[in-house]
Amino acid sequence: MKNQTMVVEFIIVGLSNDHHVNIILFVVLSVVFFLTVMGNIAVVTLSLVDHRLQSPMYFFLRNFSLLEICFSLVIMPRFLYSLLTERKSISLPGCFLQLLLFFVLGSCIFSHVGMMSFDRYMAICHPLRYGTIMNGKVCFQLVLGCWVMSLLIMFPPAFMAILVPFCGPNVINHFYCDIAALLQLSCIDTGHIEVMFLLSASFFILGNFTVTIISYGCIICTILRIPSTTGRKKAFSTCSAHLLVVVILYSSSIFRYIRRSQRGAQEFDKFVAFFFSVVAQLFNPYIYALRNKQVKQALKDICSRAFSK
Repeated sequence: MKNQTMVVEFIIVGLSNDHHVNIILFVVLSVVFFLTVMGNIAVVTLSLVDHRLQSPMYFFLRNFSLLEICFSLVIMPRFLYSLLTERKSISLPGCFLQLLLFFVLGSCIFSHVGMMSFDRYMAICHPLRYGTIMNGKVCFQLVLGCWVMSLLIMFPPAFMAILVPFCGPNVINHFYCDIAALLQLSCIDTGHIEVMFLLSASFFILGNFTVTIISYGCIICTILRIPSTTGRKKAFSTCSAHLLVVVILYSSSIFRYIRRSQRGAQEFDKFVAFFFSVVAQLFNPYIYALRNKQVKQALKDICSRAFSK
């Protein structure tokens, strides 16, 4: 019992122990973090102030961007601080809070990708019924249901991880409080928690992946029936960009979270988790929204009004 009370903080290893590498990482990731947050803020702002961006698609994009800002704030500020100061310790409450927020917000991201895929399916495959089915009330209920479901499903395994005793060592071989790396430091067998987390993650990732693939499969079939070559190219251009996000997001998350943790795979896990939590978040606002013609026009109008004053 005495040993179990000794761990009052964890040491997060990060991506490198080399000081010069950490400085380079700090500069690069600071730029990435800035671009991610500013890109998402731009999407939120434009969708609120421009009357042309009031459709259900932009409602989902606005919520998705807010979610991505929150998700980035869970990991990046603390990680950047540790790179700059080389202070790698984190308190138990701080670690558990980061763990909980990471998985609740992460599961919401997958649900939003699934919802946006379904929204595009309704808009392209059922345009006459789109406005009636995807009204404001339904869109709000879908977003609210996403948050409630994420909390109900992801909170139990995260909370059970919080209750686990830790006797030492206290070194987490990761760049944030990852549940797999954390449970390997426990004094007791945590197999039941790993299974519960695996089932919860599989439900969100594979469930929304199925919705996304079916939606885009139907969209592609509908696009192929468009008689106009120009119309087909325009539709395929939009879908291909969205599918790029889907490939990046799901390929990294399936490799990382839909399997039991392995003690010899920490470096691979860190690389895949970095790709999912940092690289994918940078691409999302620019692929989903800022390359959209209506969004770009709204951005040009706001800039022209601002500079004309």
